[in-house]
Amino acid sequence: MSFKSLGLSEPLLRAISKKGYETPSPIQAKAIPPVLEEKDVLASAQTGTGKTAGFTLPLLHLLSQRPVQKHRPIRALILTPTRELAAQVHTNVKEYSEFLNIKSTVIFGGVNQKPQVATIRKGVDVLVATPGRLIDLESQGLLSLKRVEIFVLDEADRMLDMGFLRDIERVMKLMPDKRQNLMFSATFSKDIKKLAYSILNNPVKVEATPENTAVEVIDQKVYRVAKGKKTGLIIKLISEGNWKQVLVFTRTKHGANKLCKKMISAGITAAAIHGNKSQGARTKALAGFKSGKVRVLVATDIAARGLDIPLLPHVVNYEIPNISEDYVHRIGRTGRAGASGEAISLVSADETTYLRSIEKLIDMKIEVEVVEGFEPDPNASTEPIKPGQNRNRGRGGNQNKNSNSRRNSGEGNKNSNRNRNRNKNRNRRRNSDNRS
Repeated sequence: MSFKSLGLSEPLLRAISKKGYETPSPIQAKAIPPVLEEKDVLASAQTGTGKTAGFTLPLLHLLSQRPVQKHRPIRALILTPTRELAAQVHTNVKEYSEFLNIKSTVIFGGVNQKPQVATIRKGVDVLVATPGRLIDLESQGLLSLKRVEIFVLDEADRMLDMGFLRDIERVMKLMPDKRQNLMFSATFSKDIKKLAYSILNNPVKVEATPENTAVEVIDQKVYRVAKGKKTGLIIKLISEGNWKQVLVFTRTKHGANKLCKKMISAGITAAAIHGNKSQGARTKALAGFKSGKVRVLVATDIAARGLDIPLLPHVVNYEIPNISEDYVHRIGRTGRAGASGEAISLVSADETTYLRSIEKLIDMKIEVEVVEGFEPDPNASTEPIKPGQNRNRGRGGNQNKNSNSRRNSGEGNKNSNRNRNRNKNRNRRRNSDNRS
């Protein structure tokens, strides 16, 4: 099968060819035809399998076949949970639309809104956005969604799981009832599917791989280790293995900062990326990591979605996630586009329950090793972290309560109480900068 056989226009085929793509991935082959038929689509596929092209290519094809309107109102809206993912999606949109008469832009919080507003005023066909900044600008009367024809939720499960449901419902009310809806993600739980079906209209369900399975080309391994010896073990693995590019996940922002400092003290160049970092610092850290100037990028789960790092060889779970699906997204940063990769998890006694849940989700037992000198504590409790224990330091142990939403996602508004009685528009703007 070729991209041409899917029915894409010649300008899009030229852009695809320029990128070096020859054959559509399974998710692209299955998703593009129903999108081109203007049907609602619910698509599930592993990270690194080309989901973004699966919706951007047919979206651009449809828009390019329709008359360009005078003032270029927003005709397609792509909503993502994080700034990094929004930026990555917009990069793809720009590359694929190079030979089309299509204008696009991206908006997210954490940066000055004026340049974003100026671009929108000039007219854009495709808008990629995070919920906070989108709602903020709309409430100020600086953009309109009344002419949207195609609505995309990228990483839909994460959007809903992070507590963005109310924001999504609000955004939907700002758009015409008659529109095409697309949901793309790597995982869909039963509860998330129920919510998705309440948004989609008679959707075509597309699955390129079994749901919630880890990418087969990724070599997964668990090191059982005492909680207090994790830092020493990860430094040993990176140093003795001479690893040049390592993405490390922690459960909390505080933990990311702390580990980053210890890495630097051990002579390993490192940077942290999480919701408390300014957008400039996040961009600088990611650029340094991609260029090789930064050897280790320590991140919270914000980086599990939207970081497209070609040929990333190593992902390390310094702390495994308490939400099993997040494990799939984390390790999916390696082994992309068919390349091999290694995912290592450092598991202490209190994470045993989380490990069992992950193995159940991916339907496999992960190989376990113990490194001499870093043995697990035989007397340590295997009780998991109690719900609310890390209330202000990430997603804590509360696995099932979506009501904790953005506050516990690590990207929430830590100043919500302080701002309770302030002007609503000022509060909304502060919230959007912190969470999107």
